[in-house]
Amino acid sequence: MLLEKRLEEILKLVEKNGSVTVQELTEHLKASESTIRRDLYLLDEEGKLNKVHGGATAINASYASGKDVEVEYRKNLNREEKAEIARYAASLIKPDDLVYLDAGTTTERVIDFITEKRAVYVTNAIGHAKRLVQAGCEAHILGGKFKLSTEAVVGIETASELEKFNFTIGFIGTNGISRRAGFSTPDIEEAMVKRRAVIQCRRPYILGDSGKFNQISPVTFAGIEDAELVTTEIKHDSFQDLTNIIETTKKQEKQERSTL
Repeated sequence: MLLEKRLEEILKLVEKNGSVTVQELTEHLKASESTIRRDLYLLDEEGKLNKVHGGATAINASYASGKDVEVEYRKNLNREEKAEIARYAASLIKPDDLVYLDAGTTTERVIDFITEKRAVYVTNAIGHAKRLVQAGCEAHILGGKFKLSTEAVVGIETASELEKFNFTIGFIGTNGISRRAGFSTPDIEEAMVKRRAVIQCRRPYILGDSGKFNQISPVTFAGIEDAELVTTEIKHDSFQDLTNIIETTKKQEKQERSTL
């Protein structure tokens, strides 16, 4: 394949998927790794993509904001998707589960659909704890530094306190979802808590709507395969091969077919 055609194909793939690996490109274009790496270098020099270790990311979809957006604003983003994700997450809670519920707008929506009152809930969000108790659940809140923008309790003290718990299941929010950078968030103190929560959960679930895909926030708290990811549907080809992604739309379609 001629150079110009190959570069054109690389850009098409990156723009379609948001990111692409060298391995994917070698297989798709039937070219050597050294050839692909040279192509990526040329395209990066021309400002047409971002060359990263092991591949490349699209210019317009690589890095999310390095700052947290206020909770009240985020509540109105992708509301229907968040509700669908939260409904599925709540259905996973079983009697006598010890549940970790991370701070965040998608995790908060889980409370709307909780029917299991025999489980015990632990959270790092004051608002979540209040709503859980109002819903008739037993709720415990972690100690630490309160962060107003995300309404979360964060920091070393919070992460250390999490080590005492052996959660059967947990739901963790994320700002970014990336094949290369995994799950990420803007704040290092919040990342500490999320990382520890993933470790302490027997069944950790990351809840992320479609707007989080191919976004990279400053701090990675877990690898892309370190937890199950619950989303509505995979819209990017580069994630299609992952077996740890649960698509709620497909689950719903399957359930509807079974009732016909």
